Amino acid sequence: MRKSELIGVLKGNQKHLHLQDIHLGVNLLLGYLVDNLANGKNIEIRGFGGFSLHHLPPRNAHNPRTGEKTVTKDKYKAHFKPGKDLKQRVNNFKEHYNIESDYDDDYE
Repeated sequence: MRKSELIGVLKGNQKHLHLQDIHLGVNLLLGYLVDNLANGKNIEIRGFGGFSLHHLPPRNAHNPRTGEKTVTKDKYKAHFKPGKDLKQRVNNFKEHYNIESDYDDDYE
């Protein structure tokens, strides 16, 4: 789902709100989440999941085109861990629509 789609869904569900107010609310919420992550804080949304930062230390790498060896800089990466309720809903969706995996036959 794109941000514009989310705003459209909210507008459809909340007809009494102006589109500009919904747009402002979504942007404020996302901005707040990004600011907190950028400041090293974790975010937890009960029933949905949590966002945290994972540190990636420097590592040896190479340019596959030139073969030049280099060392990458350390960095942080945003990480999402789904909550229990989200995991259950996703698994219920899989069972409801009979989604099959190519790997299921290998483990029988």
